[in-house]
Amino acid sequence: MRISRGCIVGGVVGGLVLMAAGYGCSFSAPRYRGPKSDHFDGRRFVNYGHVEEKSVGDLLRWVTHREPGVWQEWTDAQPGPKPPERVGPGQLRVTFINHATTLIQIDGLNVLTDPVWSERVSPVSFAGPRRVRPPGLRFEDLPPIDVVLISHNHYDHCDLPTLRRLVDAFHPKIYAGLGNARLFQKEGIDGATDLDWWNEVTLDHGVTLVAVPAQHFSNRGLSDRNATLWTGFVLQGSRGYAYFAGDSGYGPHLRMIRERFGPPRVALLPIGAYKPEWFMGPIHMSPVQALHAAQLLSAERAVAIHFGTFNLADDGQDEPVEALRAAMQREHEPMDRFWVLGFGEGRDIP
Repeated sequence: MRISRGCIVGGVVGGLVLMAAGYGCSFSAPRYRGPKSDHFDGRRFVNYGHVEEKSVGDLLRWVTHREPGVWQEWTDAQPGPKPPERVGPGQLRVTFINHATTLIQIDGLNVLTDPVWSERVSPVSFAGPRRVRPPGLRFEDLPPIDVVLISHNHYDHCDLPTLRRLVDAFHPKIYAGLGNARLFQKEGIDGATDLDWWNEVTLDHGVTLVAVPAQHFSNRGLSDRNATLWTGFVLQGSRGYAYFAGDSGYGPHLRMIRERFGPPRVALLPIGAYKPEWFMGPIHMSPVQALHAAQLLSAERAVAIHFGTFNLADDGQDEPVEALRAAMQREHEPMDRFWVLGFGEGRDIP
């Protein structure tokens, strides 16, 4: 028997007990149905890079030999300042909110990535990974949201209660990988469009959105592993592009993106939930790999995401940031090339 890391990370942790009791299939997302491709075999999606699936024995090895890092039970913090309503032509601004939730403001367009304002990332509201700090921005302080990007359907990236709030407040367009629109439709969430890797759409203000490969997996229950597509996104503006990696391991897709689009003006790269690396490595970048990804992409700037909000693996709350800064010092990388923004902090990209 083989098991996906999705039973461990990506919010599914919170449902393990319930799933084992027979509820896993009820949480499963609708399965994508469509023609075969180089990353879809007719039933399941696959990565361009090799992603080794771990056995039950590997899972037991981790669970019985865990060395979890330190997490605070709660870190209270004031929300960041209200972002500008919009930025002007040619301008690009990134605000880090929490986990993989960021606000990208580009050429007058407001884009929210993997939005999560819920207390837990889990199939149920009473169990599962709970946030250890408040969101960096109050929901009420968001500017008008035009577009929402969903990288994949794990609970820490695809939070249905937050999506409902966004639809009620802003009626944004929602873009996600193949198969996810059926889940949103089933849940009464309007405005979603599926994209395959390399699909391109033109948004308002002349911004182009392209779904790009990532190295990860998908599932919301036990019967839908890799039944919908995971993805990253490129937002091409008038003066360069922003790359949102979503949730991804270090893989061949990075070079493909660099070759197709050139160096990004800013790359939003995940650095957390990476330990133990022998178990998590293929589907979550380590801080060192995130630095190497920024270098491979020749990114003018990088911004760290996917850390310090939900305890999903064995790295401690502050460990990803500390490891990233140590790697930058070792490799003599200028600190102003890879930013670690505060929760709720926004910065203009030069």
